[in-house]
Amino acid sequence: MRNNLSIQVLSGVAVLLCATTSRAQGAAPETAPPLFPGGGLISYSSVLITRQASGTSGNLLATARPTFSHEGTFNFTWGFHPDFDVTVLLPIVTNRFESAAVSRATGGTGLGDAMLLLKYRFFRRDSPRGTAQASITVGPKLPTGRTDLASANGTPLPAGLQPGSGSTDLFVAANWTYTGLFGLRRLVADEDFHSLLRSRGTQATRLGSEVESRFWLSYRPYEAKDGSREWFIGPVLTWQHFEDDLIAGVSQTGSAGDVLLSGITTYFGVRPGMHLRLGADWGSAHWSGAAFMPIRRHISFGITQQFRMHR
Repeated sequence: MRNNLSIQVLSGVAVLLCATTSRAQGAAPETAPPLFPGGGLISYSSVLITRQASGTSGNLLATARPTFSHEGTFNFTWGFHPDFDVTVLLPIVTNRFESAAVSRATGGTGLGDAMLLLKYRFFRRDSPRGTAQASITVGPKLPTGRTDLASANGTPLPAGLQPGSGSTDLFVAANWTYTGLFGLRRLVADEDFHSLLRSRGTQATRLGSEVESRFWLSYRPYEAKDGSREWFIGPVLTWQHFEDDLIAGVSQTGSAGDVLLSGITTYFGVRPGMHLRLGADWGSAHWSGAAFMPIRRHISFGITQQFRMHR
């Protein structure tokens, strides 16, 4: 990295979308550093997810998830301290379920659950090859989302198909970034490990809690001499674990599962403070119950603008 300040300027908080894998890589190439002190960040992230359908003849399972979803999330981050920043996330969610086993496609669009996140960087070490950093993030997911989507006959859609959950949940994350891997200044290893601990929400349903580990190995093949433009690209490996849903206190056996995704993510620094992001992941393997709906494809796009709010 060029120097300590430039590392921070290029770093924001990773975006979390409530549709599990929507988190992926977020508003900046490195997830561990907080935003620079006095800085602001505005970003928009668009995520498309397809899942393998499950269901029995003509019936929509109570644990169903969308076969297609789109989530557009607006992110505002404020760096108020060298080691702290705070983020507000507001998603707009479109969910759709379609399967040969179900007679009619169903779904809708609405506001998703907002999040308020606090990041703290507890470790930083600079060296000639680069910087190693580690941070933790914690905050609530608030029940701001829509929960009244219904089918054509007026029957409420299952909780997993609603844009919101109706529950107040806890998000916790640990992030680690290591620049200069193997002594190569432009090679960066980035790990994002996070969990969403869910509570009871709409339709007396507690959606299964989630754990995700995402490792991105990126290389920066291009960097302008004045730092105004740069390009990051590299492979991504993601593991996700989902617990069983609970409905009216009864565990929905077979709705839990694990998924392994592999893909690639790239960032373009098009001008100082602005990044464009494009990522694609595919389901490589899954271990699941009969009612689990594993992710097949995950496509994401984002744009981020950083600016100075105060000294």
